[in-house]
Amino acid sequence: MSATVVPTEIRRTDAPRRAPWRVAIAVGLAALVAGCGSVGVRDEMIAPVTGGSDTALLTPKTDAEHDRIVASYGGVYDDPAAAQAIARSVGRLVAASDDPAQSYRITILNSPAINAFALPNGNLYVTRGLLALADDTSEVAAVIAHEMAHVTARHAVARARRAEAASEVNRVVANVMQDQDAQRLALASTQLSLARFSQVQELEADAIGIRTLARAGFDPFASSRFLSQMARFADYRAHRGIGGSPRNPDFLSTHPSTPERIAFAVRAAREIGAPGIGEQEKDQYLLGLDGMVYGDDPTEGFVRGRSFLHKGLGIQFTVPQTYTLENTTKAVLGTDQTGSAMRFDGVALPPETPLVDYLGTGWVNGLDAGSIKEGMVGEFTTATATARADGWIFQICLLRKGRTVFRFIFAAQEGQPSLEAALAETMGSFRRLTPEESARLRPLHLRLVRVKPGDTVERLAEQMGGTERKLDLFRVLNGLGPTDPIEPGRMVKIATDS
Repeated sequence: MSATVVPTEIRRTDAPRRAPWRVAIAVGLAALVAGCGSVGVRDEMIAPVTGGSDTALLTPKTDAEHDRIVASYGGVYDDPAAAQAIARSVGRLVAASDDPAQSYRITILNSPAINAFALPNGNLYVTRGLLALADDTSEVAAVIAHEMAHVTARHAVARARRAEAASEVNRVVANVMQDQDAQRLALASTQLSLARFSQVQELEADAIGIRTLARAGFDPFASSRFLSQMARFADYRAHRGIGGSPRNPDFLSTHPSTPERIAFAVRAAREIGAPGIGEQEKDQYLLGLDGMVYGDDPTEGFVRGRSFLHKGLGIQFTVPQTYTLENTTKAVLGTDQTGSAMRFDGVALPPETPLVDYLGTGWVNGLDAGSIKEGMVGEFTTATATARADGWIFQICLLRKGRTVFRFIFAAQEGQPSLEAALAETMGSFRRLTPEESARLRPLHLRLVRVKPGDTVERLAEQMGGTERKLDLFRVLNGLGPTDPIEPGRMVKIATDS
């Protein structure tokens, strides 16, 4: 969570801007719970639905859209070595693509998420988190070739056209059909059709990308290898909470399941040749990652296990044992295996404005005015309340630190276990960071190590300072399965804060 968003978010409490925060709490947290276990391992084809001609559909306000994307992903990651690692493959891929005349602009986003996506005009985006997870140039090239395929196959136009048609169908259904069950069935059928349409596009982009990869001289099996790598990372993240389990595939997901994509990618590569063909460029790629920031950006604060620490804000708190935290540019989010969720963020508020008054300014939907209570957590004044909306219950706590008000919001569906204990435990852990703790708080970086004779996976994993579940993370970062050994001479990635 960025300290810099605090002064700007206060604008959202003004009367004309209250509605978005009502949606963010009553709907956004519910969506977070529904997506429990998702870790951002995905790719997207971002397409504006503007109507009109194909030209209109393919010409969004690109500068504004680019700026929005960059801002939402923590800015641009400026690292010449990482940029060079990508640049080595792009020219070869463009020359080998279905449309060599298409121009591309590639941006590395300063986000730990594992993500890549494309705009229809050729703007391609990859996160530093994705670059850190990849193990060689061919794997990154596989991702870029997939995104190029979305552009050259004009998937954005096709998807926008289908979305427009679906929107019209939904409007007619809502206006004409009086039978609510029949209406819901028709709307669900339309949604399923759209989801399947997108899945077909993803597999088509996989096939085109793998062919492009091979024509460019890269290992065509890199696509299936990196998809497997992403699956291992998703499994690692899903199991961070006690008793957690991987998320079941979403029936209406716009992407095929990962096992399906892996199997498809292997078949597509085998049609080209046997394993071992094409270049991988492993060591050259890994050397470009040496020193890269890994995980949270320092300006956004740090997640360390179940704790969130922010050097700039000078604060720390810890969530209950069953919760898993994720830091974003706008807020710190938490989920647990029971289906509950948490959001933490901050707004600027004049000291003379009472917290109980701020609770009633309209940013909370379904607020129970009778539940509002004032209190103290250590040296900090607080106000707590309960809200209910659309089958969800919310436990809210505001905590004042100077001109900043921190907001903790816990959410669960009605009928689930009470959230009061989780909120109380989290609030009880809230405190200031000491100067010594702030001084010790450093970001993680990737360090490259050459495996020596006698080294073991366990011994190398012990070097992963500032991380949790060191052995599991070491295996995931280096593309190792649960029992894979490590060969002497190989270069491996170590994430450490030392």
